[in-house]
Amino acid sequence: MKPEQRARKWIEKKAKKGVRSYPVGTIAFYGPDDSRATKVAATIIPGPYSEPGDPRRWFSETGDLRRDDTIFAEIAAFLWEQDVHSVVMVNGILGCPHEEGIDYPEGENCPHCPYWAGRDRWAGKLPGY
Repeated sequence: MKPEQRARKWIEKKAKKGVRSYPVGTIAFYGPDDSRATKVAATIIPGPYSEPGDPRRWFSETGDLRRDDTIFAEIAAFLWEQDVHSVVMVNGILGCPHEEGIDYPEGENCPHCPYWAGRDRWAGKLPGY
């Protein structure tokens, strides 16, 4: 098995076990719609009442980062250097890869990702459906 594949397997195994102790590494995927992740963000939560650390982000204009073993190897290296004990990772895509207040004005919908306009990020559905 390639080292990149081992990294993915390690992350998935840790995530399957859930939060057991701190520090916790979190991994979230974002994309222009619910079918392709063009951004992944990972951060560390050092303790139970601690604020998360600064996130580390990876981007791709093409492809899906959820299927990129090289990116998973980089995420695993980040988590290993922070000596995480637990990993939390969402399976789906949590929303638009652009950041409100940075890439577009606060309180508005992202002009680049109309799919997410008015959509519940957790359910991936429009209100009323």
